[in-house]
Amino acid sequence: MNLVTGASGFIGGRIVHALAERGERIRILIRPGANLTGLAGTDYQIAVGDVLDKESIRAAVRGCRRIYHAAAVYTLWSRTPGHIYQVNVEGTRNMLRAAMAAKVERVVYTSSVATIGLPGDGLGSEATPVSLQDMAGDYKRSKFLAESVAFDFIRRGAPVVIVNPTFPVGCGDLKPTPTGEVIVRFLRRGMPAYLDTGLNVVDADDVARGHLLAAERGRIGQRYILGNRNMTLKEIFQVLATITGLPEPRIRLPFYPVLFFAGLDAALAKLMPRRTPVAAPEGVRMARKKMFVDPTKAVKELGLPQSPADKALEKSVNWFRSHGYG
Repeated sequence: MNLVTGASGFIGGRIVHALAERGERIRILIRPGANLTGLAGTDYQIAVGDVLDKESIRAAVRGCRRIYHAAAVYTLWSRTPGHIYQVNVEGTRNMLRAAMAAKVERVVYTSSVATIGLPGDGLGSEATPVSLQDMAGDYKRSKFLAESVAFDFIRRGAPVVIVNPTFPVGCGDLKPTPTGEVIVRFLRRGMPAYLDTGLNVVDADDVARGHLLAAERGRIGQRYILGNRNMTLKEIFQVLATITGLPEPRIRLPFYPVLFFAGLDAALAKLMPRRTPVAAPEGVRMARKKMFVDPTKAVKELGLPQSPADKALEKSVNWFRSHGYG
């Protein structure tokens, strides 16, 4: 039996699909009322609970051989930042404690490229030095601290492999995630300008397969970047323009004025309950450096697939359009 947490989310949902394609038995830990639209066509058991509810975790873990812990709050702005730390850090602690007590065979913990160090030049890798002080914003700090929790359990004998997805695109991004939101805004012609930044783009289904490969081939205590192609934001918009026929943004914005207006917008959003910032300050700070990384370790050790990034972007566009996002 495989347990997947965060199955109603983007990556968790793709993990469920990847397991289902292999005919694996699947149990999902979900909160009451979770939207399971993204799991259509798969067969699974439901364990109702929450990563902050220790008893429900213990019940969900019982009888499971492998755990894919993908549950997380992935947002670059929140009115309640403490909740981000509760779910991402304490939820991970609760899950790993239960997994260790149940003597599961393997846990694959879904971290983030956000915790990967970025050198002054060259590409970031699993070995690039990084510290909590390098983490900009609550999301990045929470994922860094959650990784620290995972390493603590590894030192105590927990069979944990850590994976660090980059910026996945593809089918099933229901919410959508901050990455998917960029594509949705482009489709709605809401991206008239861009920052000079860059991302590592990867097919979400390759990320899901990377989780399964990490469970089978990953070395306990190791991190694996699940990524593919480094692209500037301008290059991404050029590809999206080719796919959609829509015009690409041609105005490059300066960093500091954008950061100032993002901060002002976030301050206004806190005063207005129904307002959310157009650009979260944390996202702008992250954009100061091109988040270019090297996924070679995962490709060589796990056999991580490298589906073309252009095709992954096309899959994402087609999925968003067919589901009424743009």
